[in-house]
Amino acid sequence: MTVSINSAYAKVNGLEMYYEVHGAGHEGRRPLVLLHGGVLTVGLAFGAVLPALAADRRVVAPELQGHGHTADTGRDMTVPNLASDVVALLDELGIEQADFLGYSLGGLTALEIAVRCPERVGRLVLAAAQYAQDGVHDDVRTPDFTSPRLPSRADFQEMADAYAASAPHPERFQELLAKCTAAANAPLPWTADDLRGLRTPTLLVVGDTDFVRVEHAAEMQRLIPGARLAVLPATTHMALMRRTSLLLPLLSEFLD
Repeated sequence: MTVSINSAYAKVNGLEMYYEVHGAGHEGRRPLVLLHGGVLTVGLAFGAVLPALAADRRVVAPELQGHGHTADTGRDMTVPNLASDVVALLDELGIEQADFLGYSLGGLTALEIAVRCPERVGRLVLAAAQYAQDGVHDDVRTPDFTSPRLPSRADFQEMADAYAASAPHPERFQELLAKCTAAANAPLPWTADDLRGLRTPTLLVVGDTDFVRVEHAAEMQRLIPGARLAVLPATTHMALMRRTSLLLPLLSEFLD
C-alpha cells in the first residue's frame, strides 16, 4: 500500500505548528483529523492505524503545542487552547469541516471542538477520553505506579525517544511531561448538558483496562444522542491505538 505523506508547519496562535498530511482527498469524503495523546507524537500515537486510515481519504495529523516537532511557548497548555490551535490550522488549510479521531488528550481537544464549533465536525471518534475528571480511575488520578493501567517504564522510554528524535528542544521532555500532567488533571470545561446538546455522530472507544472508567464511557454514550460505545478487551490505555484488528473495522464502519 503506497500512501503519500507531506509535512509542513503553519503559524497558528503564536505556534509554529507541525502537521502531516497522509493520503489523498476523495470527492464526497471529508478529511480525517487525528489528534494524538499527551506526551506522544503523530507516529507514536497513530503509526499502527495511519496507513489504513489514509488509504482512501486525506488525513491531517498535527502535533499539538509542545509535542513532537511543535515547539512549546510560554502559554498554558489547556484543552481550550489546544482546540483553538486545531481550528486555526483547519482555517489555514481551508478545511471547513472534517471528521475527528482524538485519542486521550487529543480526545479532550476533539470534544472541545465538537462542543464549541459543532459546524466544523462531521463525525467524531473519542478514544480514551472523559468529559469529567471523575471519569478517570483513582489509580490514574493519584498515580499508583504498580497499576496496570499506567504507562510502563518501556512506554515512557518510547515517549522520551520519540520526543528526542523530533523536538526542537529535546532537553525539555520533563517540562512537557509536567505540562501534560497539569492539562490532563485540570477541571474540564463541559457539563452533561453540553453532551446532550451534541448532534455530531459519535463513537466512543475505551480499553477495558484504560484510564477512563467503562461506566463513565457508558454514561457518555447515554448523554450524547445516538452515540456508540466500543470497549476493547484486554486493552490498556497505551495499547488502544495499536489494537488494529479490533479498532480498524470499527473505525472503517463508523467513518464510512
